[in-house]
Amino acid sequence: MYLPKPQRRPELDALRGLFLVWMTLTHLPTRFSDFVNQTIGFVSSAEGFVFLSALLVGRIYLRQALEDGSALRARLWQRSLRIYAYHLLMLALAFTVVAAYAVTTHRAAIYNLLDFYIAHPFVAIAGSILLLYCPPLLDILPMYVIFLFFTPLVLSSAGRRGWGRILTLSGTIWLLAQFGLRDFVHGIVVYVTHLPIPLQETGSFNLFAWQAVWIAGLWLGAKSAEGDVPLKRIPGYVVAASAAICLFFIGIRYEWLGPHLTQQALGMKLDKWQIGPLRVVNLVTFTIVFYWMRKYVLRIVAVEPFLTLGKASLHVFCAHVFFVFVGLALLYSDVPQLHGWVAITLLAVTFAALVLVAVREVRKQREARAKRERRKQVMSAELPVSVPSPTETEPVCAATK
Repeated sequence: MYLPKPQRRPELDALRGLFLVWMTLTHLPTRFSDFVNQTIGFVSSAEGFVFLSALLVGRIYLRQALEDGSALRARLWQRSLRIYAYHLLMLALAFTVVAAYAVTTHRAAIYNLLDFYIAHPFVAIAGSILLLYCPPLLDILPMYVIFLFFTPLVLSSAGRRGWGRILTLSGTIWLLAQFGLRDFVHGIVVYVTHLPIPLQETGSFNLFAWQAVWIAGLWLGAKSAEGDVPLKRIPGYVVAASAAICLFFIGIRYEWLGPHLTQQALGMKLDKWQIGPLRVVNLVTFTIVFYWMRKYVLRIVAVEPFLTLGKASLHVFCAHVFFVFVGLALLYSDVPQLHGWVAITLLAVTFAALVLVAVREVRKQREARAKRERRKQVMSAELPVSVPSPTETEPVCAATK
C-alpha cells in the first residue's frame, strides 16, 4: 500500500491548543472551572486531548509502520521515554517543593493531593517510578506513556491484519473494565510488586477503559492517512439523530429533564474516569456532529494562540500543572475557589506564561528543523559526483559515431 507523506495540519494543532486552554481553565481553582467543566454535555478536555493525540500519532506514523516497523518502535519508544522524563520532573517538583509547602502550611487543597506520599514516601516514590502511584493532576502523562509504548504494536498489527480484530479487542477490554478488570489487575500488581498502593492512588483514569479512546483515535488517524475517513460515509439522518442525542445529554448535564435524568441519578453510566456506556454514546455522537461542523469550528479555532499552544503541547501541559499547584496553594480554610483580583491575576499570569513557554518551544523546534535542513544540504553538496568509467562510455560513443 502506497501512502503519501502526511502533511502537517495546522487546524489539528489549533484543536490541541484549544483542549489545553480548556483543560487549564477546568483545573485552575477559579469560578471559570464551573463554566467550562463539561459545558457541552459529558465531553471533557481530557477525552478530546487523548483522542486527538492518538489521531495525530496514527496519521503521522502509519506510513512508517508499513515500511519499517523497527524504526517506528525506536521512534515512538524514544518519544515515550521523553514524556516519561518530563513526568519524573513533575514528580520531583511535587515531592519536594509542593510537598514541603503542604506539610508546612497544612492547607487542605494542596495537602490532599500528596497525602499518600507524605504518609508513605518510599512506597510512593517506588510506585511513581513504576507508574503505579499517580497523584491527582499527574496521572495523564503516565497514561500517555503507556499508550504510546504499545502503539507500535497496534499500528504494525493493523498494517498486517487490518483494524477489525484490534477494535474488537479494544471494545472487549473496555467492557471488562466496566465490570472490575482494573481492580483485578491492581490486586495482582500489588501482590507481585509488594507495593501496598491503594487503588484510588493509582490515578483517576481507568486505563482499561481509556484505551478505547486512544485506539479510536489511532484508527481514525490511520484511516485519514489512507484517505478513507469513516465519518465521511455517515448519512445526514444519522448526523441529525446524533445532534438530538447531544442535546439530550446537555439536558441531563444541566438537569433540565427531571430528577431521574441527572448525572447523579445515572451515576457510573456517565462516569468520566470509567468511560461509562452512556458517556461513550455521548462521545460518539459528539464526534459525528463535530466532524459535520468541522469547517465552521476549525475556522474559529485555527488562530493564535491556539496554533502555537498546540505545537508545544507537552511543555504547555507541564507548565499548566505548575500553575494549578500555585492556585491550590493560594486556597485557604475550606474555600474551594479563588475570587476577585487573586483569581484574575492567576488566570492572566498563567496564560501569559503558557504562551511564552509555547513561543519559546516553537522557536526551538523551528531552529532545530532549519539546522537539520542545512545539514542535509551540506551532506548532499559533499557527495562525490559519479563519473562514468570508459567501459560505460564506449557503447554511447559507438552509438554516436
